[in-house]
This record gives sequence, C-alpha cells and structure tokens, in this order.
Amino acid sequence: MKTLYETDSNPGNRPYNAHIEIAMDIRDAVDADLPQILAIHNEVVTNTTAIYDETTSTLEERRAWFQARKRNGWPVLVAMDGAEVLGYASFAEWRTRWGYRFTVEHSVHVRADRRGQGVGRTLVEALFPLAREKGMHVMIAGIDSQASASLHMHRKLGFEPGGTFREVGQKFDRWLDLVLLQRYL
Repeated sequence: MKTLYETDSNPGNRPYNAHIEIAMDIRDAVDADLPQILAIHNEVVTNTTAIYDETTSTLEERRAWFQARKRNGWPVLVAMDGAEVLGYASFAEWRTRWGYRFTVEHSVHVRADRRGQGVGRTLVEALFPLAREKGMHVMIAGIDSQASASLHMHRKLGFEPGGTFREVGQKFDRWLDLVLLQRYL
C-alpha cells in the first residue's frame, strides 16, 4: 500500500506549521527486514522510555519474536522508503485469558531520524483494519507518560485514556508512569 502523508509536526528546527510530504509503502514485514527492525528496536531501548527494557536484543531474539507473531497470526507491518525500513508496528493479544480475546495491544516504533513525520501514525492506522478483520473490538496502547508526542498522536487517532499506572516501570535511574489508552475498532 503506497501512502502519502502530509504533516505539520516539528522535527528538528523546522518552523511549526511547515508541511512536508512523506511517501512510504506499508507492507507485511519479511525476514529480510529484521536487521533494520532490530536496529530501530535497539535504538529505542537504548535512548528512550518507549520500551521499558535496558537490554538490547540480538537478531536471533528479534527473529524469534517475529516468528512467534507470524505463527500466532499477528501482523507485523513495516513502513518502507525504497529499501529502508522507517518504522514497524504490530499487535497481539492484550491478555491471554479467554475473556480478553477481542482486545489487542499494539506497538509502533519509528527510526529516530523519521520521528514526527507521520510514519508512526500511518503504521497505526494500517493496523486498525487488520484488527477489525480478526474480529477485535478494542486496541490498547501502553505509553510512557513523558512521551508527549506519542500520547498526542494516539489521541488524534481516537484513543481515549484508560488509566495511568504510577511508577510501575524503572529505566534510566527513575520511576516511570505507564498510560493506557484504548480505541474501539
């Protein structure tokens, strides 16, 4: 799927309300994408609180994650600019108990130099129809309370606050609050 996205975000020193257009292809991830997915994942782990982990992954660990998603029928999408992976997104069960079978939690991560350019939004929007096709009713987002750009993007996509869990994570020698958002599909 070819997507052209116009944004008024403000990466770098560009003035607010400046418009850029990003052309990207959204498609299912394949094994050949895993090294770039790994690089994005490890940069996020190393430099942000988007993933509450301090240990980077190996290619084998990312491959096992990818294969488990595929084996269980969960999507993994990538945003592509030519041969470059700009970001990736996925969803899977929110909880494993039977009563939660119509609820999924998604994750979306974007390459550092492409954040704020509509890549994350486009990837999340591409997940909605896939979740509906699987009969899902609600999509959950778990976001660090200090990730204001991610919180803003999710609210623009129709996610509503579900609650905040105070000091449930720790990274970079500080306690982290986790905000749960939800969106009806």
